Amino acid sequence: PGAHEKFFAGENTEGLTLREMQGAAIEAPAATRNPADRVQELNRQGVLEALNYPTLASLVEHSSADDPELTLAIIHALNQWMAEHWSYNYDGRVFSTPIINLSEVDGAQRELEYILSHGAAVALIKPGPVNGVHGWRSPALPEFDPFWRDVEAAGLPIVLHASFPPLDDYVGRWEPPYTQNFMAQSAFRWMVLGHREIADMITALICHGTLTRFPKLRIASVENGSSWIAPLFHDFGDLYKKMPQNFPEHPHEVFRRNIWVSPFWEGCISDVVETVGWDKVLFGSDYPHPEGLAEPKGFWRYAEDMCVRRTYDFMGDNARRFMGLPIANPDPEATKPPVAAGA
Repeated sequence: PGAHEKFFAGENTEGLTLREMQGAAIEAPAATRNPADRVQELNRQGVLEALNYPTLASLVEHSSADDPELTLAIIHALNQWMAEHWSYNYDGRVFSTPIINLSEVDGAQRELEYILSHGAAVALIKPGPVNGVHGWRSPALPEFDPFWRDVEAAGLPIVLHASFPPLDDYVGRWEPPYTQNFMAQSAFRWMVLGHREIADMITALICHGTLTRFPKLRIASVENGSSWIAPLFHDFGDLYKKMPQNFPEHPHEVFRRNIWVSPFWEGCISDVVETVGWDKVLFGSDYPHPEGLAEPKGFWRYAEDMCVRRTYDFMGDNARRFMGLPIANPDPEATKPPVAAGA
């Protein structure tokens, strides 16, 4: 964990590759394999609760995208295993995120019903278009309204986790031989891929109207960074002036109402706060990945100075509000929503 910190902090003065930084492989710690050990690790780290993402699921959805039925079956099997081995809510400390694949609306509704019946407190969706019986399309089109209506009615928060996007195939056409090896990505691939998948997904949710038709949805971008937000806001502001008839609401207002953001530790929190509002910014360490931090609370080395209230909000209470959990700040004033930037 944390082996790539110098790379992502922009301090790779020796010009090492990610593989060289990482060194020899280690055995997966027990805390990454079962919930009881994970809770012990949280206690050691001084962390009260954690969201637990099955990251490799994004690889499955990408690899099996041409066979929607297979994808749905694999994802359901994974969700069954998570429910049995981790549980979706372990002791109110570890919240594992089952996956919902949207290749078929009916299938997504069935999976939603299944995970809710097994105590899911949050679900994960891949940010990107989906491939189903009608081919590739946006999961924010009206045909998906039955699913989103069920999500809103259930009050289930949704996280959009970084994954392999279809754009990866496009980049491979520029620079063969094509590789999905995270350690072997070239400078060109890093630049072109950027954060397009999450920016495009949020754009679809706004432009295709899902967040207007279902304004109570709670969507969080996790492990996607935040450098894409300011350019997206700029483009939305410009587009709204040109095509206001295409937007029942201003895109900025929709984003600030429905979207939460977890910046990378190497990002600039103050810039995100200025754009989306203080109440929508979430702490996340990416532990135990090498691109994350060796110790989650090490984020503090990269965060700007904060008052007590903002420390509580950023380091946990904003996420608890997103999840519908009780906040930790004992100050009675903390029950009021966080004030917006500059207020």
